[in-house]
Amino acid sequence: MSTSELAVTYAALILHDDGIPITAEKIATLCKAANVQVESYWPGLFAKLLEKRSVDDLITNVGSGGGGAVAVSAPSAGGAAAPAAVEKVEEKKPEPEEESDDDMGFDLFD
Repeated sequence: MSTSELAVTYAALILHDDGIPITAEKIATLCKAANVQVESYWPGLFAKLLEKRSVDDLITNVGSGGGGAVAVSAPSAGGAAAPAAVEKVEEKKPEPEEESDDDMGFDLFD
């Protein structure tokens, strides 16, 4: 995240925390007061975004991205629990031992 983007994000959060409407001008003013130079398009982008979305919703839904599905087994028709899954254990095949140079009939230093 760039410094400009971070500064504008903090400015928007400050405005929201104080209950002040979030506008591009107010975001730019806060960034200027903090001596942070931001590109002119960042305050407008954030102000437009936050007109359509609630800051509270954005904060509370930070980690709720699409995750992996969780497998849940349902009980059978008779009411008994489903049988437990059997884990397959892979058997390790013994690796063949490497042949030494002595077995090949020549030596590196002959």
